[in-house]
Amino acid sequence: MDVLMRYFTETNRTKIARFFFDLALLVELVEMIAEKSELVFSMESHIFRITFLLTFAAVLLKKHNLKEWAIILAVWVFTFICYRITGRNELLRFATFAMAACDIDLERAMKYTFYVCMAGFTVIVLLAVFGILGNVSMVADYGRDNAQELRYVFGFGHPNTLYGCAYALILLWIWIYGKKAGLWQFIALFAVNVVLYYVTVSRTSLAIGMFTLLMAVIVRFAEPIRKWWITYVMAGLITPIACVVFSWWAASVSELPRFHMDTKRELRINKLDVILNNRIQDLYRGSARHAGSLETWKLFSDRLSEEYFDMGWVRLFYWYGIIPTVLICLLIAMMLYVCYKKRDMQTVVVLVSMSVYTVIEATFVSVYIGRNFMLPVLGVYMWQLVRGQLKATQQPQ
Repeated sequence: MDVLMRYFTETNRTKIARFFFDLALLVELVEMIAEKSELVFSMESHIFRITFLLTFAAVLLKKHNLKEWAIILAVWVFTFICYRITGRNELLRFATFAMAACDIDLERAMKYTFYVCMAGFTVIVLLAVFGILGNVSMVADYGRDNAQELRYVFGFGHPNTLYGCAYALILLWIWIYGKKAGLWQFIALFAVNVVLYYVTVSRTSLAIGMFTLLMAVIVRFAEPIRKWWITYVMAGLITPIACVVFSWWAASVSELPRFHMDTKRELRINKLDVILNNRIQDLYRGSARHAGSLETWKLFSDRLSEEYFDMGWVRLFYWYGIIPTVLICLLIAMMLYVCYKKRDMQTVVVLVSMSVYTVIEATFVSVYIGRNFMLPVLGVYMWQLVRGQLKATQQPQ
């Protein structure tokens, strides 16, 4: 026992916990990359259990005071209750993963995520180009009344998936390098975004990509706005408030498009739905249960609510329920507060961009931890808030 205690010191426990987290992160990223490809893999649930146990052990191995243990237990109890009610374990897994990240080297973890994803996505593209796995392009009806529309996928199965992966890399780059990037680097990213548009023909994604890069340029070169509290308040008005309000409205009118066009209001709704490629009406007419429409929202979801649709914020309310999603919104608000205390505008840019993107796409509302690369940031920032360790980040030179 003495020998065991001699080697099982707090320092060694921390090292073991960080190793467990790093291993879980790698496994989740590899699984996410495989899911993005045309590779068929049927053991996802077993992988989820392994990574959950790794991060669960990492949380237990780390030193926490009584206040922190109370928070950890409260989070576990709530997310376990959500799991028992809905049958979905994502909130439990995601929360445990974020808590396991509480004292990691965040910049190292984000760079690791960036380069692993870049390498994995490159492999998917090369496999498609050389005819080994997946298609380079696809001709299909993408909801634009053109059954023979040609769009490129480069092994990702769908053009929106291709853009979503590139978009995630852009956001990671902004978080990691955006504080010190030169103007020419941002110009290159603008050019990449335009090329992606011509490849994927995703108009809405192009607009969000340009909006994101414009925000990144502004916060990089207009440094005084980092100190303005109004900047962070405006970000909060966008996310979660405006994103949630729009999603609630879309769910409430989802029965109208294409079938109700008698008034000016209904015509405007129909026009907006056409711009969004029928995403609004799909909430009501995409399934027999009208999955996603406002009538299907509950305080806590149920085990029958498993349908997939594009609008990510609506999916949050539908999959998990109103109460869990409201708590997620509060977490985002707390993140923005931490960003204000740290003068961290790069994280604000990423949060706002992801939230706006999630209004129309559900890339980040998924069972895959690897898709939501902001979970380590959430874990580190929330524990810094709990421990009173908030410090302003160093300004770019």
